[in-house]
Amino acid sequence: QVQLVESGGGLVQAGDSLKLSCAASGRTSSPYAVAWFRQAPGKGREFVAGISWNGGVTKYSSSAEDRFTISRNNAENTVWLQMNRLQPTDTAVYYCAAELSPDSYALPSEYRSWGQGTQVTVSS
Repeated sequence: QVQLVESGGGLVQAGDSLKLSCAASGRTSSPYAVAWFRQAPGKGREFVAGISWNGGVTKYSSSAEDRFTISRNNAENTVWLQMNRLQPTDTAVYYCAAELSPDSYALPSEYRSWGQGTQVTVSS
C-alpha cells in the first residue's frame, strides 16, 4: 500500500489561500490515484478533489470547483491541493487518500490508504 502524510493546514481569514501537501511513500512505483476529502465537526467525510495517476483527469466537488486546484508530481511522490478564496464553510480536517488505481473515485470507501489529516480553519 501507499503511506500518506499531509501538511500545510492552518488558520487563515476568509478570502485567503492555503496549499496542502500530501507526501506518499511505500508502493509508489505502482499507479495510484489520490483524492482529498474533508470532514467538518459532526459531519461525514466529504469528497473535495481527485486526480488520476498521470494527472490527466481531475475531479472536483461543486464547492471546490473554480476555487481549488489539485495537482501532482510523481517524481516527488507529492500531491497538492491549492485552495483559494477560502470561506468559513471550508473549515474542516482535510485528508488525502490513495488507492492503487489509475483513476480517482469520489467515495471514501474506495480508498484503503489515508493520511492522518491536517486542520484547516477559516475565520470570518
